[in-house]
Amino acid sequence: MAYLFLTGAIIFEVAGTVSLRLAVDNKRWYGAVAVGYLVAFMMLTLTLSNGLPLGVSYGIWAAAGVALTAIISKFLFKEPLTWLMGLGIILVIGGVLLVELGAAH
Repeated sequence: MAYLFLTGAIIFEVAGTVSLRLAVDNKRWYGAVAVGYLVAFMMLTLTLSNGLPLGVSYGIWAAAGVALTAIISKFLFKEPLTWLMGLGIILVIGGVLLVELGAAH
């Protein structure tokens, strides 16, 4: 159940962040920003209360948010996604895997 809440936290955090980018051009998106981040933090709290350690939860949440936001920005806002940025995303994913594996020991 913890991973289900974490998935929701990631989705709402990314939605809030994309809404923040949209709010730059249209102030009406600020409501979606607030809702996105509020629900994301509530779901992250539920993740922690269901037993997933903070280091693992936050690592996955942050890394997935960075990766998904970069990919969505490429297609939605035509922002650059260079090979170096892709390498960074891979390194972040690798780092999160190491944190999760380390938490198991």
